[in-house]
Amino acid sequence: MKILFDLLPVILFFAAYKVAGGNQAAAHDLASRWLGDGIELAQAPILLATLVAILATVGQIAWVWLRHRKVDTMLWVSLAIIVVFGGATLMFHNPTFIKWKPTALYWLFGGTLVVSELVFRRNLIRKMLEAQVRLPDVVWGRLNLAWATFFSAMGVLNLYVAFNFPEETWVNFKLFGGMGLMLVFVVAQGFYLSRHVQEETT
Repeated sequence: MKILFDLLPVILFFAAYKVAGGNQAAAHDLASRWLGDGIELAQAPILLATLVAILATVGQIAWVWLRHRKVDTMLWVSLAIIVVFGGATLMFHNPTFIKWKPTALYWLFGGTLVVSELVFRRNLIRKMLEAQVRLPDVVWGRLNLAWATFFSAMGVLNLYVAFNFPEETWVNFKLFGGMGLMLVFVVAQGFYLSRHVQEETT
C-alpha cells in the first residue's frame, strides 16, 4: 500500500492526462477557465495533468501531516520540485518544464548520495538499510554508487524519451517505464546482495 501512496501523484498525473486526452475539447475548455487564455487544444491534457499532480502532492503531504504530525524530507523535496517545474509549466503553458521534473528529482537523489559520501563520509543507503541487513563496508560503498549511477542514468533516459518521442510516449514511460526499470534494478540488486549478506553471530 505504501508504494501506491508514494506513487499517487504519478498515477493521478497519468490518469488525468489519459482522461483529458480522450476529451480534448472539454479539457481545453476546463484548462482555459482554470489556467487562462492562450492554451492550444493539444496542450490542455498535459497542463491539466500537471495541475492534478501538484494538487495530489499537496494532498499527500497534508494527509501524512494529519496522520503522523511529521513529513519525510523526501516528500518536501518532491513538493518543492513539482511546484517549481509544474508551476512553470502552468504559468508559461509550456510542457518542457514538467518534462524536466523527473530528471531534476533523479539527479538530486543521485547527487545527494555522491556528495554525502565524498564530502561528509556518510553512506545514506547504508543509513537507511543497515537496520534490516548487515553487509561488508565495501559492499555498502558499491551499493551507494550503484544507486547514484542508477538515478543519474534515469535522469538522462527521461530526457531522451521526453524530447525524442511523442508526449504520450513520455507520459507512459514516466509511470510504467520508471516503475519497471526501478523494479528490475531492485531485483538485480537483491541477487547481488544475497551473496554478501552477513549472518548474525550468536
